[in-house]
Amino acid sequence: MKYTYPAIITPREGLYAVEFPDIEECVTCADTFPEAIFMAEDALALTLYGYEKTGKAIPPATQSVHAPDGSVVTWIACDTFEYQKRKNNKAVKKTLTIPEWLNEAAIAREINFSQVLQDGLKAQLGI
Repeated sequence: MKYTYPAIITPREGLYAVEFPDIEECVTCADTFPEAIFMAEDALALTLYGYEKTGKAIPPATQSVHAPDGSVVTWIACDTFEYQKRKNNKAVKKTLTIPEWLNEAAIAREINFSQVLQDGLKAQLGI
């Protein structure tokens, strides 16, 4: 899923603090403004991916946000599917059943079963 939320970036004591008014527990900080943007995207994707995984309702994005003096409001976009692919990429063992003749033919041609399954699942899911 793709999301876009407003973030407030505030310089504080040599850092840039980032908060999302619509998602109270989503906060981060960085040493520079560009790093704050990068960290905000990562924090937003992590938080919203957690919401998706647990079934927690994802709040709508506020369309109008006022920044306190010295702060900046910017929109941060994230893609929780891309985030999941980057961060949750550990291998998972699957057991499957195929006919013996198909197994023997594949072994004879040195086919990588894991790669074929991954390719087939991606094709089936349209990824």
